[in-house]
Amino acid sequence: MSEIKDIPKHWEIKELKQACEVVTGTTPPKSDTANYGNNIPFFKPPHLWDGMISETEEMLSLKGASKARVVPPNTVLVTCIGNLGRTGLVKKEAAFNQQINAILENNSLTGKFIFYQAQSPNFKNQLEKLATGTTVSIVNKSNFETIKIVVPTLPEQQAIVAKIEELLSELDNGKQQLLTAQQQLKVYKQSLLKWAFEGKLTNKKVKDGELPKGWKWVKLESIATKITDGEHITPRRTSEGFLLLSARNIQNGYLALDNVDYVPEDEYIRIRKRCNPEFGDILISCSGSIGRVCRVPKDLNFVMVRSVALVKLDWEKNSSKFFEYLFQSPLLQRHIEKSKKATAQANLFLGPIKNLDVIACSLQEQQHIVEELESKLTVCDKIEETISQSLQQAETLRQSILKKAFEGRLV
Repeated sequence: MSEIKDIPKHWEIKELKQACEVVTGTTPPKSDTANYGNNIPFFKPPHLWDGMISETEEMLSLKGASKARVVPPNTVLVTCIGNLGRTGLVKKEAAFNQQINAILENNSLTGKFIFYQAQSPNFKNQLEKLATGTTVSIVNKSNFETIKIVVPTLPEQQAIVAKIEELLSELDNGKQQLLTAQQQLKVYKQSLLKWAFEGKLTNKKVKDGELPKGWKWVKLESIATKITDGEHITPRRTSEGFLLLSARNIQNGYLALDNVDYVPEDEYIRIRKRCNPEFGDILISCSGSIGRVCRVPKDLNFVMVRSVALVKLDWEKNSSKFFEYLFQSPLLQRHIEKSKKATAQANLFLGPIKNLDVIACSLQEQQHIVEELESKLTVCDKIEETISQSLQQAETLRQSILKKAFEGRLV
């Protein structure tokens, strides 16, 4: 258990159950539609994020509210199952599900003071140490109530909250500007990909709706040497051996190899007879999360399951980087989105992949486009890295402010 040290001598340290009332949420039966209406907001963990509480479209009727936990304004909500420690401050009467515990304010503790303390490093560290469960983290109510908090006088609580809000207001304004810049950068990168395959990135005089001279639309199967997908029969897996990749390993621009399966050598040889990924080939995720694209890197031997598609071209006559960017462009992503089939799980089949319309132009032009794209995307990546670092610094500063606040060093 984390220890609270170096606080003002007159401050008290109490467990939650000693300092205030804690209640766990419930979910009225969905089988009875009369439980749901438009009277009381009903919150779940996704509505709580970064110390904020978002609007919810799910509402309870008065009947449903009678079967739920309804708490008054200024109650603090904390997620205690799954993604631990999300917090929110209720602005009006609200109900919430069983993944959330609520801390009610009282005469000695204000809701806002509890709210900010629940976001502090000490509170979150205690919450994480109390977690049980292997696949899903859980902190039950009895354990949750043992979390220790500091309890200053009410005037001090009000002063601390005022100072926190002053500092966090400035910090959050800066963070919002960074997030806006980050979003604008994503839009700009998509615009670059759009312009590249409209011909406008390298041909300034191209008119809207026209292609540069010598460019044309062709069906992918007319220029590909192979279009296939991974193994359809469930391969025999082993704890080590040759890599067996699936859609989860295909990310835009790279292979994620932190969560992989393996097959023995005989399975590897058997599967590669039909589907043999080689350097430069294009991989497309085609089940579940559709349309992520990357190239096969050098010196990596692997096989795949059916959730990944493989596209081969003559890479002496074509640039694989050009096609990697083309498949990631808004143009091809729209076609892929239209081509997928919505079953129990979304799927992109080989027929629609073969039928995709792609740009055909000379290798020299492909290489020119890649050079122009990468020179601009490199700048974007550097800016994005700077923004990410600044966001991380902002979060570190936020935690420092909250830490000092509940050690009595902020006011």
